[in-house]
Amino acid sequence: MRAEYLHVGRLTGTHGIRGEVRVLSDTDFPEIRFAPGSKLLLLHEKLPGPLSLTVEKSRPHKSALLVKFREWDNINEAEPYKGGQLAVYKSDLAPVNEEEGEYYYHQIIGCSVVTTEGEELGTVKEILSLPANDVWVVDSSTNGKEILLPYIDDVVKEVDTRNRRITIEWMEGLA
Repeated sequence: MRAEYLHVGRLTGTHGIRGEVRVLSDTDFPEIRFAPGSKLLLLHEKLPGPLSLTVEKSRPHKSALLVKFREWDNINEAEPYKGGQLAVYKSDLAPVNEEEGEYYYHQIIGCSVVTTEGEELGTVKEILSLPANDVWVVDSSTNGKEILLPYIDDVVKEVDTRNRRITIEWMEGLA
């Protein structure tokens, strides 16, 4: 997906004959992104550019969402776009409270990680969403191995998204 977009879901199939689609949500804010009146962009190989869609209604269904877009009134209009990506412009971020430790993945991935003693550990390359807490995967600059950092208060002491720097308290067992 191009850098100017934030991925919020995948169109996995159609549902019924009235243009409803199944969407796997990839956002922490489905209640905002898939609310009636919300604008989303459909990115698909069959399209020359993003197609703007407006959510008419949505509802949970099994492990997905069923979404009806105003622009599609029947299955034939939606069917060609199965497998498409739903996105928003990066400038259309849902608000997060950084003071409460809320961040977007793109704000964390690529940040340098240092200990409270000033030792450079590497760069965050991935975030794993696990049931207990997120785990930040750091590519170690010293030995080339990965360091798994649990995103908990005992470990992560400061996140400076402006300077792309994360300060952690080293604990035994992190390496």
